[in-house]
Amino acid sequence: MADWEIWLVIVVLVAATAATRSSFWLIGHRVTLPPRVQEILRFAPPCALAGIVGPDLVLNLRGELDLNLSNPRLLAGVAALGFYLLRRNMLQTIVFGMLVFTLLRVLYVFAAAG
Repeated sequence: MADWEIWLVIVVLVAATAATRSSFWLIGHRVTLPPRVQEILRFAPPCALAGIVGPDLVLNLRGELDLNLSNPRLLAGVAALGFYLLRRNMLQTIVFGMLVFTLLRVLYVFAAAG
């Protein structure tokens, strides 16, 4: 690929990004989304988060399904879910889940070493 082609691709990608991101700012007040679409869009962030976190909990490093009790990520995720259902506080849930994950990883390392 020639240098001018690389620069052309960069310029086109910048223009496409600017156009899509500024479109709501430029014409957003003229377009009204139906109430049903607005209601559905409320669930987009949790769905995206589940799509990112979910596979990490159930897949091992080789990409294989790992649903046994030696999977510290899955156990920490289940513990964090239970904690969230009890407390309904996202920050505390993140801290709790990371503490459980860290504890399980430390126990797993010491069990493997001994």
